[in-house]
Amino acid sequence: RFDEALESFGRAMALDEHHPNALDRYVYAKMLCCSWSHIEEDKRRLFAAIERETVVPSPFAILTLSDSQSMQRKCADLYVRKSFPAPREPLWRGQRYAHDKIHLGYLSSDFFGHATAFLSAGMFESHDKDRFETYAFSYSRNDGSAVRKRIEACVNRFIDVEEKSDSEIARTVKEMEIDIAVDLKGITQEARSGILAYRPAPVQVAYLGYPGTTAMSWIDYAIADHIVLPPELAAHFSEKIAYLPDTYQCNDSKREIADAAPSRADEGLPETGFVFCSINNNYKITPYVFDIWIRLLRSVDGSVLWLLEDNPAAARNLRQEATARGIPAERLIFAQRADPASHLARHRLADLFLDTLPCGAHTTASDALWAGLPVLTCAGTTFAGCVAASLLTAIGLPELITSSLEDYEALALDLARTPARLAALRDKLARNRGTAPLFVTDRFTRHLEAAYEMMWRRAQDGLPPESFTVPRHETKTAP
Repeated sequence: RFDEALESFGRAMALDEHHPNALDRYVYAKMLCCSWSHIEEDKRRLFAAIERETVVPSPFAILTLSDSQSMQRKCADLYVRKSFPAPREPLWRGQRYAHDKIHLGYLSSDFFGHATAFLSAGMFESHDKDRFETYAFSYSRNDGSAVRKRIEACVNRFIDVEEKSDSEIARTVKEMEIDIAVDLKGITQEARSGILAYRPAPVQVAYLGYPGTTAMSWIDYAIADHIVLPPELAAHFSEKIAYLPDTYQCNDSKREIADAAPSRADEGLPETGFVFCSINNNYKITPYVFDIWIRLLRSVDGSVLWLLEDNPAAARNLRQEATARGIPAERLIFAQRADPASHLARHRLADLFLDTLPCGAHTTASDALWAGLPVLTCAGTTFAGCVAASLLTAIGLPELITSSLEDYEALALDLARTPARLAALRDKLARNRGTAPLFVTDRFTRHLEAAYEMMWRRAQDGLPPESFTVPRHETKTAP
């Protein structure tokens, strides 16, 4: 009910223009609804208020609004100061654990049919049981999904802590002598950052769920790669950085794609004509990227733009925006949500996936590549805007990474008008899918484990956290 939320936040601001939360929620609700009237003016007001520290914004919302890593750090700092005004008494006080295996504890509310679980299930299964003892601390609902069952079955202990308080969970982590605690949530919905604020483990890590700094002093490391987080951007992170050699993002080489793909007619797509696709969260669509998409539709006869119907208000507003730009609303086709295997299969109906800025596709980009659909991106200026570039590099398709929106538009148009070139890219993707690093889960997990071991050794030696790069591990393992 984002349209109702938007109206309510607008009323809140009318009642109290200095309310510390209403403005950023109002702007974010606009993005959720794709309601772009005065959006640039609203963003300027919001950023000015953040600089004055008169609002306490949602850091996650700012990922989609700002292309500045510095602004994102500022928001995270404000959020942490508000959420944790007083330090917690640390539970771990420098003890050295003498375990035969490193005790590795993952904390998340997403151990169910969620993007994080879809990405990480293969990683959990691939962990070296001779060197690591794995624990999953789950404060998520049990949806009975296959991915939930996979994770439950492959970790050494799956611990349901949903009903426990942050301090109780932290004490459980400490009692189990977890060497490395990995928060898979960061600053996202249903995150419980207060657990690790009690410092229950010698090493504490932020990974996967949040593409930015947590600004939390009790998080020692963030896991990244040199594409999503070059050194000049890392300066805006409170964490030390563990750089993985191929890509930071884990992927599951066992993800099922439905055998029977739907027809274009089943999805409301035309039988002929080029299908530009961005089955992505609607709040990531910005007016300036949408302008490019509209120009592509205008330039490519018979083409359509295939989007996710995230909510009715967004679909309605996007149709109106297209019409206002001279494109008939029916050239925007909206996909409904589908089960994971069917969702992957329907990617085969599209011709080219178009990324967004300043926050790009993450799991949705992996979905497209796993299903065999080429992804075109423009590398951004923040972690959240560079994920697709990282994935394309790891799948061996750097030619689909552009460095400006002008080049992004030009390449999209060229690919739409040059079927042979696009077919060659699709063939290359199909060849690389089973051999390039992106989807070789065992290889990725060996790199991640090497990062954990380097963190652990420093802690065992009494050394403070420090940024480092994991050496590339060559392996012939393939899915």
